[in-house]
Amino acid sequence: MKQVIGRFAPSPTGPLHLGSLVAAVGSYLFARQAGGLWLMRMEDLDTPRVVPGMADDILHTLEALGFTWDGEVVRQSSRTAAYGAALAELARIGMVYPCGCSRAEIARIGSAPHGREDVLHYPGFCRNGLPAGKSPRAIRVRVADEPVTFKDGVMGEISENLGESCGDFVVKRADGPFAYQLAVVVDDGEARVNQVVRGADLLHSTPRQIYLQRLLGFASPGYCHLPLVTGPDGAKLSKRENAVSLADGRNLRKEGGKLLFASLRFLGQKPPALLERASCREILEWGVTCFDPAVIPRLPAPLALK
Repeated sequence: MKQVIGRFAPSPTGPLHLGSLVAAVGSYLFARQAGGLWLMRMEDLDTPRVVPGMADDILHTLEALGFTWDGEVVRQSSRTAAYGAALAELARIGMVYPCGCSRAEIARIGSAPHGREDVLHYPGFCRNGLPAGKSPRAIRVRVADEPVTFKDGVMGEISENLGESCGDFVVKRADGPFAYQLAVVVDDGEARVNQVVRGADLLHSTPRQIYLQRLLGFASPGYCHLPLVTGPDGAKLSKRENAVSLADGRNLRKEGGKLLFASLRFLGQKPPALLERASCREILEWGVTCFDPAVIPRLPAPLALK
């Protein structure tokens, strides 16, 4: 059997918040219970949105909460050569092309006929060459008109036809950076990550990532998408809401155990009441021993802090 290699990959565009804490707890317990590695990656590729100092604050916050990770922290901002090599390989096999369309032009066409409201469907204007008068902006990958199907460890079977839902998608953005989808696939593939546990807001990124994995010759990890933490009104939490951060003034020596205990309960676990008063390290150790993935709920919900 292969050693499990999991990872946690926060984006330093804001502080660690309750939703990202739940993702950290879930990914950590999945990996550690299997006796596997838990890697740390900073997804800081979108430099205009990165908040200075936030990456270090996230790492210090996680350390204060008792988390330990294996190896050095990987920072996407230092890996552009690897992403460039992957893009060159996609070009070599004829699977990418330059696109001269603006987002506004694409939006005027409307959403995908069979897609999702949250995805802007690309209708393929530049698929067979740049139209007259257009200059190259982004680079897109050609998608097949067939379903990408996988079985998620929490959400069950997921199937999406990329041709219908999003069309040819961007792998290098018009403003310069490599796209998230390409960077994540290269990072996970080169680190031999075989277990991805993350929030359900990324569930529909997974078919695009699996598609790129197949094109680039990477094995697809097993996926588990955890339910989203919402506000009391059911809306998704923003980065600034319910921040769990040393920089935000949280006293994690006092509150850390309570936050971890609540995260376990949110994930359907039943930690004994006395554990809430234990240290962060003791709570995580209980989780590694007693974690039961089968009881993780699928539906989003608020995270109850007593």
